[in-house]
Amino acid sequence: MKAPSVCWGLVYATLTAGMFLWCGFANAQVTADNTLKTTVSQSGNNLIITNGSAANSNLFHSFQQFTVPTGTSAIFDLMNTPNISSIFARVTGGSVSQIDGMIQTINSNNPVSLFLINPSGIIFGPNASLNISGSFLGTTANSIEFADGLKFSAANTTVAPLLTIAVPVGLQFGQNSGTVGIAVQNSINGIPQTPLGLQVTSGKTLALLGNGINLEGGVLKTVNGSIEVGSVQSGEVRLTQVPQGWTFDYSNSVGLSDIQLTKHSQVSGSGTGNSRIQMQGRNISLLEGSTVTLQNQGGLSSNQITINAIESFTLAGTNSTGTISSQLASDTIGMGQGGNITISTGELWVRDGGQIRSHSYSSGQGGDIFVKASESIFASGFNPANPSTMTSILTTSFGSGKAGNVTLSTQKLIAANGTSIGSTALITGDSGNVQIDASDSIDVSGINHVTLLPTTVASSTVGSGNAGNLTITTARLTVRDGSLVTSSTGAMGNAGNVKILASDFIEVSGTARDSMLSSSIGSNALRLDPITRATYRLPEFPSGNAGGVIIMTPQLRVLDRADIGVKNEGTGNAGNFEVYADSILLTNRGTISAATQSGNGGNLVLNAQELLLMRDNSKISVEAKEAGDGGNITLKAPVVVGLENSDIIANAVKGRGGNIQITTQGIFGLQFRDRLTPENDISASSQFGVSGTVRVNTVGVDPNSGLVELPANVTDPSQQIATGCSANTGNSFIATGRGGVPQNPIQELRSDRTWSDIRDISAYRKTGEVIAQIPTKEAVLVPATGWRLNTQGKIELIADKSLTQVQQPLTCAAITKS
Repeated sequence: MKAPSVCWGLVYATLTAGMFLWCGFANAQVTADNTLKTTVSQSGNNLIITNGSAANSNLFHSFQQFTVPTGTSAIFDLMNTPNISSIFARVTGGSVSQIDGMIQTINSNNPVSLFLINPSGIIFGPNASLNISGSFLGTTANSIEFADGLKFSAANTTVAPLLTIAVPVGLQFGQNSGTVGIAVQNSINGIPQTPLGLQVTSGKTLALLGNGINLEGGVLKTVNGSIEVGSVQSGEVRLTQVPQGWTFDYSNSVGLSDIQLTKHSQVSGSGTGNSRIQMQGRNISLLEGSTVTLQNQGGLSSNQITINAIESFTLAGTNSTGTISSQLASDTIGMGQGGNITISTGELWVRDGGQIRSHSYSSGQGGDIFVKASESIFASGFNPANPSTMTSILTTSFGSGKAGNVTLSTQKLIAANGTSIGSTALITGDSGNVQIDASDSIDVSGINHVTLLPTTVASSTVGSGNAGNLTITTARLTVRDGSLVTSSTGAMGNAGNVKILASDFIEVSGTARDSMLSSSIGSNALRLDPITRATYRLPEFPSGNAGGVIIMTPQLRVLDRADIGVKNEGTGNAGNFEVYADSILLTNRGTISAATQSGNGGNLVLNAQELLLMRDNSKISVEAKEAGDGGNITLKAPVVVGLENSDIIANAVKGRGGNIQITTQGIFGLQFRDRLTPENDISASSQFGVSGTVRVNTVGVDPNSGLVELPANVTDPSQQIATGCSANTGNSFIATGRGGVPQNPIQELRSDRTWSDIRDISAYRKTGEVIAQIPTKEAVLVPATGWRLNTQGKIELIADKSLTQVQQPLTCAAITKS
């Protein structure tokens, strides 16, 4: 066969051996290896494949080589076997299958699936395409196993294959399975070309399973079907036939290899909501603007994307023009729910504008995002060519449908440099709930230094829908350098609630570099900038309410101008902000606040089991501007310290000032004043309205309760004791007591330790020797009933029968010798 005049000019770096292969076609052809009845003939640019060996609905072909040049079609003609439903084609010659033309099936009464097996590797070029009526599976497995135990092997051709009518149930990978792996290439000299892509009939499966998978500008598509990409070194992959084609189980695989998508590769599924994409490998990477996407255009809700990467999953980089970032995305534009995104990996890396996202553009609910990273999640940065495209793990509602939920589980979470993690609603739909569990630590830091937008972990709304709740569980939470952990609203909807549990500490510190944006934890209703308001047609002031915040941790530290609390810059109310900690520390203008513009101020409830320390212009405040009433402050701490112009205030302008109630054993440095001064103030005032109240309950030792006035006259104790008691000889009365001095009944208990007497009182408990006495037995008289003469000639009185002598019961008398 004459080779085409133009070769690919593709260079493919193998994933496993580091070899280079030139993808030319000097001797390219499809030839049979004569182990089966396969026949290959040529008709123009078409390679016609006929005959083969049939077993009921299964047809088996065997090739020495299987290469399809550009502009050529390899056609499996089923004229002689029209009832075939599955074709199993093996390549045994040891050469890579290079496919840049079309693979096609014709003349069948049934949808026909094709299994192409070449342990030496398969490369699909930029012009490769599929035109088959069933599913397609390309693999570098050594053999395929059937339900009856028979195997169709491409590695061992010394034994004639035993053909079977059973369905395939597994792929067997050996150590020499696919040293090249499987590649889908769509670039010439590194430049991406207009993609044709590999695609099968609607509702079927497109699967690539090899020892290393590389998509270099490659395109895989499905409509209401499934795409499977699996990278396996050795072991077995189990197959199960389903209406969509096949599903795959990797639990018996011994080792996995890598999957890499580069140069704006695309893996996509669309349709009415019944598409599925799954990737299984060791390290999986989406680089240089590569995307894996699903779009639900109908009313079904079965879409899903599943990523299983044993070691790491990475999204980073943009396409050559910088317009598209690497993405893992699920969208819905119909009534059905968007597909869920599930990621299971060791480490998740999302960088340089990479995105994991779920969008709802309609009434359908957005898909959920689930990430389980056994070691860490790292998200940082933005698209350098388009800084407004931030790195994100985000669900969004652009319509009336609710945005999906976000659930992250890991040991360590790091979000930095303008990253956004959470859920948001832009029109009438609600945003989703955000839940983060990080057993070791969470570090949120920094801003996008171009747009100055902060790193955020948040649930938010800028429409009439409500924001979802934000829940965080970790050991150590650090929020620094202008970053935010919040729930917020910028319009009519209400902000959600925030709950944070940190078993070690929470530290909020600092402001953004080159910006006055303070690091913050809270729930807010914010007045957005004019550009955002114009874009989304929002009112100038939000009308929604801020949500509530609950923080539980041993140590809460608010440092270096950080500000935590609740805020409403519109007409709604601020929520409640509650802290339950062992110690609360505010330094260098650290602030805990609840503030409103014209609504009612929120309440602060602060409980510190050991200490509340404020210093260097720090502040605890509930303030209301305009006509709103100030909120209340309830503070409980054994020790309250305010130093260096630190204040506790509950002020208002036209409304009522809030109430302040402090319960403590000691308050140091702070004093009540009716207005703020350069000192450490406690104030609850209203500029034009009614001032609030300040109540300080000092729970401690009352010195007066411990003073007893002694009598002026000394009493003679001998006059207080009765004498001459007839029973006083040998008797005594000793009162040992319980030891110590009882605590004051109105004094706060300072310890849970049991009150015990440690004195040795064994001398008072000594028991004397006990002597048991047996009473003397009294003689028993028996009346005489007769007489007799004894040997001495004397008369004796006798009784006919003696009575039984019964010993009296013993009695014991205890005599104590003193």
